[in-house]
Amino acid sequence: MRAERLFRVLGLVDPALVEEALETRRRASWRCWAALAACLALVLSLGWMATGGFRGYKSGMSGGSPSSAPTGDSGGAPADSAPASPGATGESGGVENGITFMSYAGPVLPLTTLEDAALTAERTVTWDFAPGTNSHGERRQWGARVTDAYVLTNPTEEDVTVTALYPFAGSFSELAEIMPAVTVDGKAAETVLYAGPYSGGFQSAFGAEEPDTMNLEALNSWRAYKALLEGGEYLEQALGDYPALDTPVTVYEFSDFAAPHDKYQAATQAVSFSIDEAATQVLTYGFNGGEWGEGFRRYSYFVPDGKRHEPDLKLLVVLGEDIGPCDLQGYRDGGCDAGEEIEGVSCTVRRAETTMDAVLDRLCTYCRERCAGDRAADRDSAFDAVPLEMYRGAVAELLCQYGALSAAPMDRYQDGRLDDMLAETLHHERVLYLSFPVTAPAGGSAAVACAAWKEPSYDFGCSGSGNEDLQGYDLTTRLGSALAFTRQSAALVNAENVEITGQDFGFAPEDGALSVELDLEREHYYLEIRPIEE
Repeated sequence: MRAERLFRVLGLVDPALVEEALETRRRASWRCWAALAACLALVLSLGWMATGGFRGYKSGMSGGSPSSAPTGDSGGAPADSAPASPGATGESGGVENGITFMSYAGPVLPLTTLEDAALTAERTVTWDFAPGTNSHGERRQWGARVTDAYVLTNPTEEDVTVTALYPFAGSFSELAEIMPAVTVDGKAAETVLYAGPYSGGFQSAFGAEEPDTMNLEALNSWRAYKALLEGGEYLEQALGDYPALDTPVTVYEFSDFAAPHDKYQAATQAVSFSIDEAATQVLTYGFNGGEWGEGFRRYSYFVPDGKRHEPDLKLLVVLGEDIGPCDLQGYRDGGCDAGEEIEGVSCTVRRAETTMDAVLDRLCTYCRERCAGDRAADRDSAFDAVPLEMYRGAVAELLCQYGALSAAPMDRYQDGRLDDMLAETLHHERVLYLSFPVTAPAGGSAAVACAAWKEPSYDFGCSGSGNEDLQGYDLTTRLGSALAFTRQSAALVNAENVEITGQDFGFAPEDGALSVELDLEREHYYLEIRPIEE
């Protein structure tokens, strides 16, 4: 990210300071992640205060610019064009004819099967608004327990066994909380988890004036999910193999660190070398700063002191021709400014030739171990629900689709920071699938139920939208499903805990109408509620 862009994001800096910073950049033509860290921290803290939390990077308003995600094989889907402003109504928002919530949680999606079997299906979706349905057991009303139940009927004279797939929107970081529990004929089903790639796209951080692909752009409506899923390519990628990255690489590993931390709390080591940018690409892990010059690179990291919360694994991963000899220099802090060199900073550098696959194996295992060591005793880790192989495959997928190994890398990942890609893979929104076998006997039926806590769509706290206390839910009746539905219905449980503020289902709790029949010709229904405080 260029320096003037960061200042423009902040919008709080004296113009004279901006011009001074630009002059420095023009003279030196360098980038330094560490020098930007303070500015980024301010941006992130302001964003956290304004939104009530990023909730796993899914903080973009649905009123943002259209997605710049590639189409075709990219796996991303464009968001609806010209979406309405937050709090408005219309088809462009998270729900049709409802509120355009800033954070869209995705619809309840219907069950499907891999085989085109001669089965008919009846479906009932139930929202349970009992307080404390979330995994933390908080007494306030937030989210709902959703049970998506099916009766699959076999009209033929032979038993029919199909591979059922139940799709649900979410991220790896949420999986321990949102994973559906599946039963077939009342018995727990043995399920296999599949994960689709990042479902969103990318958008400019600064608009059409200087277009870029620095920001993530999550799907913001059910129609965006329709564009993502209806062609079948996304499901095909989810069920397919992850990329095999047998690309040869040269790895420089830094270890055995030493620095005078008693005198310099932010002691930093810089690694500089020559590079032919046309023939060489460098990826990093564990580095805090980076500078570019013609034929020159310098990366730096705060020397581990056993206290600072940062990885003690430091790698330079070189693709293509090897880099020139490395020069090491210690500095007082991450600015790495001339005149602030210090003595007593040292490390051991090991060079090895391996493959990108082996690098990812090591890094993903390392991240899992760090995550296990960092988590609180009463909180699940993402890796408790996500198999390491799946996480590693998703990182490889991201690297090939949008990162350094892509034909057209996104600006967000162009600097080659593997730290970013490994972290964001856990938080990227995607569609996941639970696969399980179902047998419907000849002339009979099988009952399938998928139950999970469902996060609502919502507006961020302190946004001023007027809808901060509302929660939105919606479902699609047939999107991506191969089933022949003969009936669908919806129901509410513990509805006395909420006030319905908007819907097109036809619920009327005041008249006892807590169950309604759905029109099979309609693709989508929505519900908006406000919790009733005790």
